[in-house]
Amino acid sequence: MTNATSEFVFTHTPLATVTAIVFVVLILILGFMAWKRSGWKTSIGWLEFLRLLVAIGIAITLFQPEYRETFKPENKPVLAILHDISGSMETRDVLSAAEAITRLDAAKPLTDASVWKPLEQRLDIVIEPFSSSEDPPIEGTDLHAALKRVLEQQPQLAVVVLASDGDWNTGGAPSQAATLLRMKGIPVISVPTGADTKLPDVEIVSFDVPTFAVGGKPLRIPFSIDSSLPRDEVISVSMTTSAGEEIRSEFNLPAMGRLQDAILWRPTEPGSVHLTLSVPKTGAERNVDNNKIEADIDIRKEQLHVLVIESYPRWEYRYLRNALERDPGVEVNTLLFQPDIDKVGAGRGYLKTFPKDEELTKYDVIFLGDVGVAKNQLTAEQCTAISKLVRDQASGLIFMPGVRGFTSSLLSTSLSELLPVVWDEGQPRGWGTALPGKFVLTEAGTSSLLTKLEDTEEASAKVWSTLPGFQWYAPALRAKAGTEILATHATESNQFGRVPLIVTKTYGAGKILYMGADGAWRWRRGVEDKYHYRFWGQVARWMSYQRNMAQGEKMRLFFAPDRPRTGGAITLNANVMALTGEPLREGAVIAQILSPTGKPSSVRLLPAGAEAWGLFTGIFTPTEPGDYKVNLTCTEAGTALAATISVQGTRREKRGQPARPEVLREISQLTRGQFIESTDPAKILAAITALPEQHPTERRLQIWAHPLWAATLIALLTLFWIGRKAAGVF
Repeated sequence: MTNATSEFVFTHTPLATVTAIVFVVLILILGFMAWKRSGWKTSIGWLEFLRLLVAIGIAITLFQPEYRETFKPENKPVLAILHDISGSMETRDVLSAAEAITRLDAAKPLTDASVWKPLEQRLDIVIEPFSSSEDPPIEGTDLHAALKRVLEQQPQLAVVVLASDGDWNTGGAPSQAATLLRMKGIPVISVPTGADTKLPDVEIVSFDVPTFAVGGKPLRIPFSIDSSLPRDEVISVSMTTSAGEEIRSEFNLPAMGRLQDAILWRPTEPGSVHLTLSVPKTGAERNVDNNKIEADIDIRKEQLHVLVIESYPRWEYRYLRNALERDPGVEVNTLLFQPDIDKVGAGRGYLKTFPKDEELTKYDVIFLGDVGVAKNQLTAEQCTAISKLVRDQASGLIFMPGVRGFTSSLLSTSLSELLPVVWDEGQPRGWGTALPGKFVLTEAGTSSLLTKLEDTEEASAKVWSTLPGFQWYAPALRAKAGTEILATHATESNQFGRVPLIVTKTYGAGKILYMGADGAWRWRRGVEDKYHYRFWGQVARWMSYQRNMAQGEKMRLFFAPDRPRTGGAITLNANVMALTGEPLREGAVIAQILSPTGKPSSVRLLPAGAEAWGLFTGIFTPTEPGDYKVNLTCTEAGTALAATISVQGTRREKRGQPARPEVLREISQLTRGQFIESTDPAKILAAITALPEQHPTERRLQIWAHPLWAATLIALLTLFWIGRKAAGVF
């Protein structure tokens, strides 16, 4: 609301006043004389009066008359205090006398209303926090929205105090809002908080805990730690469980670098376990808030279902089957065709025929040995069923070709697409050598969990170099595109390079491994099951990991990637069985998802395709780190499944990053405000007090320069000239 007053204002000088008076008096005298000479005619009298009016109008013009309206606001101007409460303000890098405090605490004195009491007589005080429109809001900083909102909400806004670290990461550019304030003549006094260089700090940036692990089996949990310390330090990394177990290891943390390593742990009892990874205060470190990270893991009693398919009982088959049967977490079924004697293998765990579709879906991993499409072996339809199991049910498939070369017959079936290597059809039975061949790990193989035969990469690589060799290898020319080569032949090569021996790939929802040498059973020499058992156990568990993330009686949930991070899309896959026990092909599968902060969302999983084997898929993008509760339901299957997805945090709001005072400096420069590098209220009060007071708003109408005023004078002169002609005066 405003009060308005109006008045006429004349601007005159002594010269203009004298000139106007002399001019009007002269016209008055001349007009009186002309009227007298006419014998006091009435018409001449009116003409001379009209001349006098024109002269007075011209004289008034010399005084520059204006019509002014003055608008005085009834309310006082507004001082807005905007203070940043986003996540980056939790960074503890503001040095005080005793210790480092957070940026939020450093700006806290400016949020105290009593600080601004000296200005209450002159200004209305508004104190507002801001962050962003993200969910949750503190995981973002939107300086543009904060400045624009206060401009729109406060019509009497006079000055803004902005306390922030300047680390904006969402919304429009702050300079755009600063331009709007500049156009309104509203200055911004910026108060930066936080150090513009990173203080000495140790931060745990990742703790890659899997969704589940198997009780009694060793588990390797990778982690990453960043250091901004000026020198190398030896740190003690500790992982504690909710049951009170503690594992402690020492590592060398490089200066201004990153440590990437892993904690080895052997869980025992099944159940949900809460893990905490922590490091103590190190060196000159000031911020210990980021020295701890937590995650949950589900420890299960394992029961993998494995199907081994072979044509004849070669040594590789015999030792593999024995190793799997001796593993208490694996249930093995075997289909041994023995086409030479027209009988299948019999005994404990042996199958008489290839499983039907509904029976095949229970298998987590299939070992496909030296077997192909032929009489008394596989059929093309059974090969298609295996490919669907891998593609739609996330099962694993292991190709283990042999000297009889039956694998080459699979090239004419749907399994050809799954084979990770290009086959040499001119040499279908492979190559035998008099001297034993050796495996050589690639760079990917050195770091892979599949080929890890010892606890460290160096020790594992040494073991591979000393393993007993093989005297036959498959006719693979090269690995296909999109695969990963873990090991090659140490000496044999072709036009494409070293012959690939261990290759992995993904197909649909499942995983595939190719073992191109018939000699892993020899690894038992001198060490018994140590390496042979460990290798195939790791392979079976790696290939079935995704499939067994969460499962119920008629429903299974798995997702990719298996270690999701905020901001990245998660593909939710569900295998659903119909009430009849067959894979469901049509239906409504709904995933109700509850975020760590309690925000609900819903994703409808759709059939993966017309040929999908009970597979339903959907996409979900997490926005915050933590555990997401997923409740999967399907009316057609009459079942539900509850699961938890742990999402690692890559927060939009980075804690521990340097402040950006240059952003606040630009805002102050654009608005002709001030940049004050201190949160001392006295300095800010002094800067506001020094600002000029706002003057009342005026609206002026310059009558003397207005077109209507000129038109009036011209009209009077025209009327005077016409009157003289009518009166016969020339």
